Amino acid sequence: MSRIKKLFVAKPSRVLNVYCTAGYPKLNSTLEVMEALQENGADLIELGMPYSDPLADGPVIQASSSVALDNGMTITVLFEQLKDFRKRIHVPVILMGYMNPVLQYGFERFCKDAAAVGVDGLILPDLPEYEFETEYGAVIRQSGLDFIFLVTPETTEERVRKLDQLSGGFLYAVSSSSTTGSNKNMTDVNAYLKKLKGFHLQNPVLVGFGIKDKTGFDAACEHAQGAIIGSAFIKALEGSKNLQVATKSFLQSVVGNS
Repeated sequence: MSRIKKLFVAKPSRVLNVYCTAGYPKLNSTLEVMEALQENGADLIELGMPYSDPLADGPVIQASSSVALDNGMTITVLFEQLKDFRKRIHVPVILMGYMNPVLQYGFERFCKDAAAVGVDGLILPDLPEYEFETEYGAVIRQSGLDFIFLVTPETTEERVRKLDQLSGGFLYAVSSSSTTGSNKNMTDVNAYLKKLKGFHLQNPVLVGFGIKDKTGFDAACEHAQGAIIGSAFIKALEGSKNLQVATKSFLQSVVGNS
């Protein structure tokens, strides 16, 4: 059983997945931020691989990606940083990024290297379902990685069920058709999440995009297994002199002292 599956067995509700950008705020901040997240209540870490043209990301995460790229972060550097991270990090870790840099690195090589260091899964928003089924899915599975698809309020039931079948670990429910960090009234999302819940999907559902505080987290957890927070956490790190303190303060504001 994968680490992600074990997490949802052990904790079937109120799962908190926090996104951070590799190489932000400093090139060598990656593991420090991951450790701080693990120590202060994050159940799962979504590690963003910075890219110059991140289609699904809002201005906050785009800005953090620009800083990380300027710092010198690349996939090669990231895997070097993650070489022994499992000695310190036990929560599941997912790499989130875009196909262009992964293809430049070499897709099969990328999957093998990710699995070798201890990464659990991938989110690649611009990998289409057809290409996943016909080409890339087999490579991902051969490396023992989970792959997480995104669904939106506009995704048809038929397609939601198909993407649920193809996904491993969990299904990423985008709260609205927008970029990350967008303001979203969670009451507008409830009907959508109730509908997903009624589908009785095989994967747990985590809600992302626009969730930034305890109110949003609690609302998401009413109808899903948990939530994903990204832009609000990146904002909390901006200009911080102490990443540990900033991370602890932010996560306690979301989940309390647990």
